[in-house]
Amino acid sequence: MEILYKVHNNLYVNLTNRCPCACTFCLRQTIDRVGESDSLWLEHEPSVEEVIAEFDKFDMDEYEEVVFCGFGEPTEALPVLLAVAEYVKETYRMPVRLNTNGLGNLIWERDITPEFEGLIDAVSISLNTPNAASYYELTRSRFGENSFDAVLDFAKRCTQHVSQVVMTTVETTITRAEEEECRKICDEIGADYRIRTWVG
Repeated sequence: MEILYKVHNNLYVNLTNRCPCACTFCLRQTIDRVGESDSLWLEHEPSVEEVIAEFDKFDMDEYEEVVFCGFGEPTEALPVLLAVAEYVKETYRMPVRLNTNGLGNLIWERDITPEFEGLIDAVSISLNTPNAASYYELTRSRFGENSFDAVLDFAKRCTQHVSQVVMTTVETTITRAEEEECRKICDEIGADYRIRTWVG
């Protein structure tokens, strides 16, 4: 069971396979590995202790950043995420990034962003599209069309607690005009905008 895996110069943390979305472009539909991993499908969700024990298998001096991102939405496992982030900050003094679909507040039915303070240095949020209807069409979120506004609200709240907030779309999934609309949304929120390369 792969809990930690390398992508480029970063060490990624795979906490859960749960996700409230079933995105049309999701890698999980076609592959079961990313970066230097064999399979990111988990036998069970690891405990805090299991995740921390995995760090002993890696030379942390080789990595630039620890990233919470696996075959699921990391905030589904929020208590473990926060505890492991605290361990990484205290033990290795390394930057910590969270890659998320931005639906954590809907998942937990409360604002979770204040809990990122001091533990998460950067949050990368999947914006995907500039409007609610196409967002739902692309992500098929179980929270319905309310998901899009929730993602924007989550991103705005993150800017109050995290030093770097990035919102992303995937190249080829929307038009250039839509990308410009997304850029404007990010400017209004105070987030950076990035177009991710599609991997299939």
